[in-house]
Amino acid sequence: MDNANWRPMPSGGWGGGGAGAVLDRGDWRPHLPPDSRQRIVNKIMETLKRHLPVSGPEGLQELNKIAVRFEEKIYTAATSQSDYLRKISLKMLTMETKLRKACFYLHNLLRISMMRAFI
Repeated sequence: MDNANWRPMPSGGWGGGGAGAVLDRGDWRPHLPPDSRQRIVNKIMETLKRHLPVSGPEGLQELNKIAVRFEEKIYTAATSQSDYLRKISLKMLTMETKLRKACFYLHNLLRISMMRAFI
């Protein structure tokens, strides 16, 4: 084995999402801007509020708890900042799609029920 091209890993990791980034999984979190996580929680809240009925401050507080837990779960599991953002985006898209399908289904069910009531 030729060690002539061997270099020690920099103290901050290799960065750039290469193989070194996988070895040092926790390195990316301190570099995330402090307000980024709150902005993401706010986006999750917006999505939840658009699709779920909320009544009063208690309902908003519950939605906020759900959004915070959701974000924390992904933040903890992510291996890099790009993995974190990718997972958040994918989950949000999935949630939007499922909620739209559910709303469409409920709308059609209600319409059919209303039609039957008049027949």
